Amino acid sequence: MVTVAEFRTIAMGFPEVTEAPHFEKTSFRIANKIFATLNIAENRATIKLSEAAQDLFCLNKKLMVPVPNKWGKQGWTHIDLSEIPLEMCSDAVKTSYLEVAPKRLTLNL
Repeated sequence: MVTVAEFRTIAMGFPEVTEAPHFEKTSFRIANKIFATLNIAENRATIKLSEAAQDLFCLNKKLMVPVPNKWGKQGWTHIDLSEIPLEMCSDAVKTSYLEVAPKRLTLNL
């Protein structure tokens, strides 16, 4: 299980990340590009992954699942915060950050 505070700490722990509203959610951005959102009401996060990373992280559909529409085909993936282990969530968010961040920021991660 990952709390909202823990998710926020993970997402904000990377270089140059900003937090901003995104409709009824909170978004986490790098270079003004969203790599994660947090839906507190549904205790769910959504992250951007490559197709290969999405396939790997979504092996257990109880923890992570592609968004069920065209966004899912673009790599957007839901995380059930009440189910996912902290270490797996941290790995997934880092993978999302690395997918979106400028390469100059990812060299030492």
